[in-house]
Amino acid sequence: MSLLTGLLYVLFAPIAGGLLAGIDRKLTARLQGRIGPPLLQPFYDVGKLLLKENLVVRRSQNLFMEFFLVMTIFTGALMFSGGDFLLVIFALTLAGVFFVLGGFKSSSPYSFVGAHREALQMMSYEPAVILVAVGMYMVTGSFQIKEIVQYPKALIFDLPGIFMALLFILPIKFRKSPFDLSTSHHAHQEIVKGITTEFSGRTLALIEIAHWYEYVLVLFIGYLFFANNFWWGAFLALVVFELVILVDNAAARVRWQWMLGGAWISALVLGGLNVIFLMLRS
Repeated sequence: MSLLTGLLYVLFAPIAGGLLAGIDRKLTARLQGRIGPPLLQPFYDVGKLLLKENLVVRRSQNLFMEFFLVMTIFTGALMFSGGDFLLVIFALTLAGVFFVLGGFKSSSPYSFVGAHREALQMMSYEPAVILVAVGMYMVTGSFQIKEIVQYPKALIFDLPGIFMALLFILPIKFRKSPFDLSTSHHAHQEIVKGITTEFSGRTLALIEIAHWYEYVLVLFIGYLFFANNFWWGAFLALVVFELVILVDNAAARVRWQWMLGGAWISALVLGGLNVIFLMLRS
């Protein structure tokens, strides 16, 4: 991994992320007995948003969302160039903080509720993500992603509990049911769209593009568990994404207390026991 792979992420991640969003819509429609939109519909939607008038409550709210996009791109570029995993986690958290601040800045009660819920979602998934970095360090002896990728054995065999904890929090990070509390992707669940209610035009398009970057970034974290074989790892990352879509369509939204408690308990039990096993083994 090098600066070139980081640059490739910056250039092609939104294309891959947009295609994943299209697959999401298409597969969701099929599961619901519909034909669904074209595979490229997310690109059409973003293109239309870029041409629309940008209406704002406060100008600074758009600035926070621009920072959200920039930090998300920086985080992915750092990860794909083989940087420090801990720095990646901190940068990803900072990107989420900008997203929350943008929601609070719009002064809308619906956006306020969505921002509160987004902050709760961040609190829910952070322990599991940190355990991923800790577990990979305990196995490979490094936080450097370029060295983790070069590890000769699939990490899933040493980190099954941590991988299961990661699977639990993926719907939270993808903002899917049963944990899509901050912003709903389905019209039948919300009249308004949570944290993004007061955003429109170009800014809403930038938010969607940032989510595409996030798709690729989060799936790459799952890929690291199978990084000793590129094609096998890429295939399993797509399988995990489809599993998230299936759960999204099969599960109803839960209350934030269940989300927070479930995520922390899964991280503590599954991830914690896995870490204890690695300590005893060493």
